[in-house]
Amino acid sequence: MAATSPGPPVDTDDGIRQYSLTEILIVWAAAAVPMGLLAWVGAPLLREVLSGDERLIKALFILLTAGLIWQFILVLILVRREQGSLSWPVLCGVLWLQSPRDPNSGRVGGRLWLWVIPFILALALLQAIPLHLPASDSRDFAEFLDSDDGEEFFSGAWGWFALFVVLAIFNTILGEELLFRGVLLPRMQGVFGQRDWIANAVIFGFYHLHFPWNIPNSIVSGLLYAYPTRRWRSAWMGIIIHSAESVVIGAIILALVLD
Repeated sequence: MAATSPGPPVDTDDGIRQYSLTEILIVWAAAAVPMGLLAWVGAPLLREVLSGDERLIKALFILLTAGLIWQFILVLILVRREQGSLSWPVLCGVLWLQSPRDPNSGRVGGRLWLWVIPFILALALLQAIPLHLPASDSRDFAEFLDSDDGEEFFSGAWGWFALFVVLAIFNTILGEELLFRGVLLPRMQGVFGQRDWIANAVIFGFYHLHFPWNIPNSIVSGLLYAYPTRRWRSAWMGIIIHSAESVVIGAIILALVLD
């Protein structure tokens, strides 16, 4: 696996070995390509064997959840091959699963956690700005959720709500965030220097081959996840900010389920 080949010197602050550009792109492809194939090849095939209405939405739900679970497995593979251990102290150190730390004062935690608030507000503002490209109506989940078909689909559908919860957990905690902000971001400084968080946001945006119309929005939102993660060396910052969106969507879906 890419993480085992020789690369640039380790980061002098935390001893995390830096990836080469090739390694970064290999890890990116290991996440992006399966998601693209699942969305554009797997979902149409699975739709043909599913029953009932909204078969494409069902297929996308199932397969993209599987793709996000794969990303979590990929994280474990990369860390295990790099560190030889998956113990919690090792994971916390090499994935930045630690309290935020002020790079100037050395302060840890406390009021630093409050910095997630302006970034969450900025993310909410971003959702009101039309940055996405024209989308396929049959695949645009936001449009579907706001439609009569979406309301009917989720009404009383506790099983699909449970699947959304699983998808959300692997999307904003164990999958995307842990891979892009936990694995990749701490290992990109050797190639991109102080602009590593910008590069991280760009590759995060272009990772969305499964929803290509959302790439511009994802690049900008990726900046809101990557900058606080890099600034305070805590993947929890990006996880919390990204998860705020899932909480809102989950609340909307729950309201539809209960309706």
